[in-house]
Amino acid sequence: MFSGMVINRIFIAFAFLVSLIYLKKCCYALDNGVGLTPSMGWNSWNKFACDIDEKLIRETADALVSTGLRDLGYKYLNLDDCWQKKRNWRGEILSDNSKFPSGMKELAKYIHERGLLFGIYSSAGYWTCQRRPGSLLREDTDAQAYADWGVDYLKYDNCYNLGVDTVKRYTWMRDALNKTGRPILYSICNWGEHDPWIWGPKVGNSWRTTGDINDVYRVDKKQDPRHCDPCGMLEILDSTVGLEEHAGPGGFNDLDMLEVGNGGMTHEEYKTHFSLWAALKSPLIIGCDVRNLTAETIAILTNKEIIAINQDPLGKSAKLVFREEHSYDVWAGKLSDEYGFQNGVAILFNRKDTPQAIKLPFSLLKPFFHKYSAVNKNITKDDSSREVMAFRLP
Repeated sequence: MFSGMVINRIFIAFAFLVSLIYLKKCCYALDNGVGLTPSMGWNSWNKFACDIDEKLIRETADALVSTGLRDLGYKYLNLDDCWQKKRNWRGEILSDNSKFPSGMKELAKYIHERGLLFGIYSSAGYWTCQRRPGSLLREDTDAQAYADWGVDYLKYDNCYNLGVDTVKRYTWMRDALNKTGRPILYSICNWGEHDPWIWGPKVGNSWRTTGDINDVYRVDKKQDPRHCDPCGMLEILDSTVGLEEHAGPGGFNDLDMLEVGNGGMTHEEYKTHFSLWAALKSPLIIGCDVRNLTAETIAILTNKEIIAINQDPLGKSAKLVFREEHSYDVWAGKLSDEYGFQNGVAILFNRKDTPQAIKLPFSLLKPFFHKYSAVNKNITKDDSSREVMAFRLP
């Protein structure tokens, strides 16, 4: 049951319980045994960039446990760029001993002992984005090292790729990971170039749809969201329109890591950011310092109802069904139900910078529900208070 909640700037989620024949789940993405729902966890880049070390990662592991985030599903603890330093004479990748004196295998052990999963970063290029050794033409060597260390997740970037064919580069690493025999979630990070939502489902468990997120609501009203650089939260949302059908169990559109808690947006905008990412089935990868969370940030990241939408096993992304240009959106999607009924989620999003009354015409939702008569009415939300609520209707 969804409880009433405040999710501003301006997001409204209605969840509808209606009778519907149960839809059999299928996996139509990369079948490597992981990523059947969007990944959840933490990544070091948005907050710390290259300023990472073993102490930070161990403290973060402890914080994911003590805050209760792990038990809500945030299980992947992912190092981003700058953990690596060089290769040895055999071509094997080495971690930076000055930052990680215990090494990656011991760090992975510490993380696993706390019931978490260990993620790491590389690039499908000669260098990573911060000019550390990349994995291009070293895929087998690096993949085996990751498996030997106990890595559970690979974020694979796109820098210094030497112009080598995109699909080939990412497929080479997929094959190398599979050869190890260790289930490793494979996160493709090629910034939405060359339409990864087309080929990505056969190659990775998720694929980035745009350039990197910035900790702002919107960067530039005039730029094309599909080619945003830099990208605000709104540009990334708009870039996802039309891509929803490409995602499903085993492979999802990645709208980039969460900025919730980093301070560049308002509390209401962060709630919108989190809720929309969840409904569109993007991975929920925390990007703030979980050792020092405010009560407001914890409330957003631990919202069980919104997390449940994201982790629904049906894996269907909400899709845009109506847009009043420069005013508001209506998004809707299907959710599964363990009792054989079909839930649905509908979203009203006020795109204006000022409050307004928004009307949800239920006729827009007819394609999503068989027993449509149960919800055959309209709802108007007076958003003058800038408050929002969630409902489940019989």
